[in-house]
Amino acid sequence: MTEPYLRLAGVVKSFDGKINAVDGIDLAITKGEFLTLLGPSGSGKTTTLLMVAGFEHPTAGAIELSGRDLTRMPPYRRNVGMVFQNYALFPHMTVEKNIAFPLRMRKFPGPESDVRVRKILELVALTDHAKKFPRQLSGGQQQRVALARGLVFDPDVLLLDEPLGALDKNLREQMQVEIKRIHHEIGITMIYVTHDQTEAMTMSDRVAVFNKGKIEQIAPPLTVYRRPTTRFVGEFIGDSNFFPGAVKDGAIDVTGLGALRPAELDPALNGRAVDVLVRPEWLRVIAPGEAPAGTVAVDLIVADTINYGDSVLIFAKCQGREVRVRTIASQGTALARDSKLRVAIDPANVFAIPR
Repeated sequence: MTEPYLRLAGVVKSFDGKINAVDGIDLAITKGEFLTLLGPSGSGKTTTLLMVAGFEHPTAGAIELSGRDLTRMPPYRRNVGMVFQNYALFPHMTVEKNIAFPLRMRKFPGPESDVRVRKILELVALTDHAKKFPRQLSGGQQQRVALARGLVFDPDVLLLDEPLGALDKNLREQMQVEIKRIHHEIGITMIYVTHDQTEAMTMSDRVAVFNKGKIEQIAPPLTVYRRPTTRFVGEFIGDSNFFPGAVKDGAIDVTGLGALRPAELDPALNGRAVDVLVRPEWLRVIAPGEAPAGTVAVDLIVADTINYGDSVLIFAKCQGREVRVRTIASQGTALARDSKLRVAIDPANVFAIPR
């Protein structure tokens, strides 16, 4: 088995000696991977990032990079780049001088520094803005400068702490594309912290979902979405419906839905109570009385709707339980409150999570 490029083993961080902000984190990151640490505020993801950077030291555990022990090493000896949400640019320096600053601190020769700055300006598409000051740039351009500054000295790992949080929706989406492009072009190992599910799902090779200082699940984005290992992960990422159920003989007896046979059902769950995850888009709106082969049809009562333009989120009731259904706009815009709605569930899509 290949040794991980960056390894966190049993990492713990307590600021007061009583409560662990990070509680026994184990991570193995491969070289060139884009890993996102995702979770709510206070879940430990930024503290974990700061320990990799060296701005915080673990209370216990170890951090290794390519076989080197970083656990107590100061930040300036780690060769790790950092990009912050607030850009942290020097207002009195031009774009090229901001980018060259890490090279000056590391005493790079002038000619080599100039070459590196020119190349990184091309990479982030800011060559024409080299002589400008940060105040003359848009938010997206300032973030590109911060990104270039974190990359110019060729770090072993680039750490990004909610770097797009200050941008509006359109700029944020543009920068997501840019960061992924840069990652693809230079192949650097990136660790990205966010509480934004969309960023995590669209940018990452893998996602580590944090909760109360622990990692609940680490997997590729679609696996985390379709096959969450805990109820917290299923609720935190995307919209969800959960139904109580019990597993027996390869099927789940689901309250309100009847017996379902998922495509994946762990034999170890036999005889156990489970939470059954059904994503809103997995519920297909069908005509009254219709029952497509291989599906389970369920009748609902509409409580409310939210129209997103391209889709409609329907809030409905099933035997007193709230159910969310996401469908195309043409199927949901005409629905009135208290009207009947029939949906089909493909048992292959549902997923059982042990309680």
